Amino acid sequence: MRRSGKSKKSKKTRRVSAPIQVRFLKKKGLKTKESRRSIVDPAIEQQLKTFEEGVQNFHQQKYARAKPLFEKVLSGPGKDLADRARVHLRIIEQRMQRSEPIIPRTPEEHYQQGVAMMNMGRWDEAREHLLRARKLAPKADYVVYAMAALDCLTGEAESAMENLKLAIQLRPENRYHARNDEDFAFLQEDPRFTELLYPDRDGSGT
Repeated sequence: MRRSGKSKKSKKTRRVSAPIQVRFLKKKGLKTKESRRSIVDPAIEQQLKTFEEGVQNFHQQKYARAKPLFEKVLSGPGKDLADRARVHLRIIEQRMQRSEPIIPRTPEEHYQQGVAMMNMGRWDEAREHLLRARKLAPKADYVVYAMAALDCLTGEAESAMENLKLAIQLRPENRYHARNDEDFAFLQEDPRFTELLYPDRDGSGT
């Protein structure tokens, strides 16, 4: 077969320089590491973090904590986050207006309020609620146990021993709770306390 006199030209591979490659990637919608870093706005990140913290408190019904967080989001650069924070603020204001202070009526409610006051170090208010709970439910071992703990925290050793002994009589399991309860640290050196919590020990201390 007769070959043509024209030689077939070899196809050369086109080399693309680095700047052109970057432009090509951007044209295709891809981002280099440098472009991704430049898009991140620290102010937006902080605003989003504050918003998420506010939402977490909102779902836990901690409206007093969530409100200032959402108010802080309003001053951020992200309009969408600010709009969403504004919606949450309206809901919080409505719920806080509707919420009224709960007046304890049952033994359990007085007990819970008493324990809450104990945790805040408000001893007089704690004692008031626990006494009311005990009056309504004199055989409630958990109320008597809480009274013993309160007596111990306020340095009333004799009353603490009496209440703890009664709490154990009402419910023997309270003996084991008291062994690891830090509220009774005041009685740790009292031999009566040891005898009450460890009745099976002999005089040798074993």
